[in-house]
Amino acid sequence: MTQLSKYFALSEMTVSQSAARRGMKNIPFGKQLDNLRSTAEKMDAIREMLGKPVLVSSGYRNAEVNALVRGSKTSAHCHGLAVDFTCPGYGNPLAVAKAVLAMGIEFDQLIHEYGAWVHIGFAEPGKPSRRQLLTITKRGTQLGLL
Repeated sequence: MTQLSKYFALSEMTVSQSAARRGMKNIPFGKQLDNLRSTAEKMDAIREMLGKPVLVSSGYRNAEVNALVRGSKTSAHCHGLAVDFTCPGYGNPLAVAKAVLAMGIEFDQLIHEYGAWVHIGFAEPGKPSRRQLLTITKRGTQLGLL
């Protein structure tokens, strides 16, 4: 098992149930792997601040996997810079998103998605973070954590 950081293994940060069902590979290389390692280290800080295990439902996605799950063509997941996660031991996804916001961690996007998980995306190295807060529901996307 390849460990990317204190708490996160490569297998956790590349998990995709959709890809597994279809026998698709989802392996980062080069810059994407470097970004994913940095992302895992940032997730370590979130895990430590929450004080409970973080469950990753989606981290890195190659272009084929991203298309399969109907991800945005500009998704930070494709660059190893985003993670969808929950932390059931801490609370519901909205409580987790609000806690992450309060931590002061530098992020590009923090999204409360469908009341089911938190998406955190990080800016590419050398680019500024937008600190964009969004909530996505079946009715659409709204600014802020709702």
